[in-house]
Amino acid sequence: MEQDLRYPIGKFRPVANVTPEQRNAFIAAVEATPAKLGAAVANLSVAQLDTPYREGGWTVRQVVHHLADSHMNSFVRFKLALTEDAPTIKPYDEALWAELPDAKSAPIEQSLVLFVNLHKRWVTLLRAMKDVDWSRKLNHPERGVMSLDDLLALYAWHGPHHIAQITSLNERNGWN
Repeated sequence: MEQDLRYPIGKFRPVANVTPEQRNAFIAAVEATPAKLGAAVANLSVAQLDTPYREGGWTVRQVVHHLADSHMNSFVRFKLALTEDAPTIKPYDEALWAELPDAKSAPIEQSLVLFVNLHKRWVTLLRAMKDVDWSRKLNHPERGVMSLDDLLALYAWHGPHHIAQITSLNERNGWN
């Protein structure tokens, strides 16, 4: 069976009734994501950064910038859900964001530094949350009502999902 290059670790599967142990593992995954991303792109040339991870897909550079964009949005969504009553969040067109000049040509170091520090803040928030906070809700116009447990599980998958797109490209091309 041929590997699905778009979903090298598989599609996201929602987790019903997140346990405290699962939650801790999800937080650990979010915390580990910046280092794993840094390792995945370490020593890549400009030409390699501008290589799509699959035919018709984003370049490695766009994936790196997408991760920063997406995780910033998620961090804000956590804060909104913690401070408002079931807010409706604003989705964004990630494909169009990936076509903006900063995503297509800016040095990845800009997003890597942002990503590291964003995750430090985010993990500080996640670890300070009380059990009752995880059931707080937000309304995602495309995904429906989500709890913060749901959002955490999604982002524990999201970072490794995109990192695997990069590492599988590295492996296929012998860049490691």
